[in-house]
Amino acid sequence: MIQTEDIQALAEEYLLGTPGFLVDIIVNDGSQIRVIVDHDENTSIEFCMGLSRHIEGALDREVHDFSLDVTSPGLDQPLKLHRQYAKNVGREVAVLPLEGAKIEGLLTQVEETHFVVQTREKRRIEGRKAKAWFEEDHTFAYTDVHWTKVSISFNKPRA
Repeated sequence: MIQTEDIQALAEEYLLGTPGFLVDIIVNDGSQIRVIVDHDENTSIEFCMGLSRHIEGALDREVHDFSLDVTSPGLDQPLKLHRQYAKNVGREVAVLPLEGAKIEGLLTQVEETHFVVQTREKRRIEGRKAKAWFEEDHTFAYTDVHWTKVSISFNKPRA
């Protein structure tokens, strides 16, 4: 049977020295292998194909009957790694904390233990009819969130 550790070693060998990085590996009982890989710049089909060929070339189909799927994380998938957070600084995200309501805002800062999301809303100024923009930073420890997802938007970026 194909082991997750073997696939991980093959993937890391291929990714060494590239802007690509491993997000997850799933090996099911039926030798169905799924490798999820991301890239600091952009994850191209060619990049995924190269990794797939590398892994497939190292495995013997005479010994193991397997299916291999190398893919990038979908837009609807939560961020899993610090490196994914870092590559998405400056993008709109949605965060579901373990406690409290979902927050949507701009991912502004990523550190080893936490990240910061800036929310922006119009509020009425006391004594005036006009509203003004107010920005607030929310700091989250990675361990204190259910998930963080990049928001898909077709609107103009924040001014």
